This record gives sequence, structure tokens and C-alpha cells, in this order.
Amino acid sequence: MRLLIGLAAVAALVVAFVLLRPDDDDDAVAPPTAEPIPKTTETATRPPTTGSTPTETAPERVRMVVRVQGGRPVGGIARATARQGEPVLLIVRSDVADHVHVHGYDLMGDVGPGSPARMQFRARLTGRFEIELEDRGQQIAQLTVLP
Repeated sequence: MRLLIGLAAVAALVVAFVLLRPDDDDDAVAPPTAEPIPKTTETATRPPTTGSTPTETAPERVRMVVRVQGGRPVGGIARATARQGEPVLLIVRSDVADHVHVHGYDLMGDVGPGSPARMQFRARLTGRFEIELEDRGQQIAQLTVLP
């Protein structure tokens, strides 16, 4: 009986590790000149859905890329939508030094010329969340998280 309890505990730990481990993909941010910046300020990537067969797969990551010039988002405020539980990757490139703040999640990252801010998190909270250059009080993006 102890053996079964021990095996169940080990299995539970393995499952918890797999589900809670951080993304370890190779999405390292390249220097601003090495990667072309998209014409839009936001890109959200998900694979196309095909068929109606329900499958258990890991949620795809929502990717937001924002470019700031002169303290303002190029092309206006970037907007993206995620589902609760989906991983989110936010990359902000700026020609001015500031702090990027994701409201509601209380995430903060430094950004400046040649030093992009890169934040990864799970969209655990639902609602509409402002992303701003904190020192300037300038909104640069908005993330909507649906249940």
C-alpha cells in the first residue's frame, strides 16, 4: 500500500512539474537590427483550428510585439486577446528608456534603446489589462483575457 501511495505522489509531482514549468523555448530577443519589426505593433499567434475533434493540447502562446518611438506606440495602442491559462509573451522595443508595466498582473520590466523588455506570463486573471510606459504614464498596449 505504501508503494502505491509513493508511486502516486511521484506521478503527481511529475504532472505538476510538467504543467507549471516555465516555457523553455528559444524565443530569445535578438538585437533590434537583427529582427525585422512588424508593421503592426501587435501580433498574436495561434495555429489555425481545423475540424471539430476536441483534443487535449497545451495552449498556444499569445505573442505581442510593441514598438515605441518618441515615447508613443508606433501605429497606436497594440491590442491582443488571450484565453485564461494561455501563456503570453510581451516584447517591447523602445527608443526611450522607461519601465513597461502590465497592470493587474503587476509585472514591470525595463526598456530602452537596444534593450527590449521581454515578459512571459500565464493569463490567469480575466479582464482587460493596460500595458504602459510607467514613468511617462503612456498606454502602449492592451491585453484582454477571456475565460
